[in-house]
Amino acid sequence: MKVILLKDIAKVGKKYDVKDVADGYALNMLIPRGYAKVATEQSLRSLDMLKQNDLTDKKIQTELLIKNLETIKNLKITLKEKANDKGVLFAGVTKETLVNEIMKETRLNIDPSSIMMNKPLKEVGEHKVTVEALGKQTQFTVNIESK
Repeated sequence: MKVILLKDIAKVGKKYDVKDVADGYALNMLIPRGYAKVATEQSLRSLDMLKQNDLTDKKIQTELLIKNLETIKNLKITLKEKANDKGVLFAGVTKETLVNEIMKETRLNIDPSSIMMNKPLKEVGEHKVTVEALGKQTQFTVNIESK
């Protein structure tokens, strides 16, 4: 069965790819969970419009992020997390956590991929985190305290 993927799926394909998958996999797994839709003639014609809308949305979001980098630059986020006696956190602070905190503080919706962090923050203390949008970068401060 031919399907249009609506999300990136490991070992199957990327978003908006048209793939031929087993009928059972499509009907029982991909379509009910919203990961894909059946590739009809009409949906294949609307595929280009879906791609274009997605690109436009990402472009608008990136432009807004560039405008708001100055706001983020002065931002200082304080988090209280559980840590052991040595100051190592039990659960690391991820990009998603930082995005949620930025949203609470500034009402800016930032894509987690624009936050430049190789791994979660795992230590108590002050950390500088970089945000990048279209080649422009700024840093904000994350202060992690022990509960």
